Amino acid sequence: MTNSQFDDVRERAAEAVTENELRSAYTGLVHEDGRHEYYFANDTEEVAELREAATIQLGVLLRVLADRSDSSVEEITDLAVERAEQMQLR
Repeated sequence: MTNSQFDDVRERAAEAVTENELRSAYTGLVHEDGRHEYYFANDTEEVAELREAATIQLGVLLRVLADRSDSSVEEITDLAVERAEQMQLR
């Protein structure tokens, strides 16, 4: 199945990560063969700023995924917590 908006979103995201004024960036890639890649970086080492950036990124991602999958934020959150506990970061 091909999503006609996918290429447009991918191109806009690629352009956005080249901006000079970014403070935080997260990209999670899921390949057709099931491989996962994650890129997460912040332009700070302050714990409070890292927590704020993570909270914003997680909130946006949860909201979008819930809306797009016709699920509640709580359903997506529960599934994400399960998966996070199973993940092995590399």
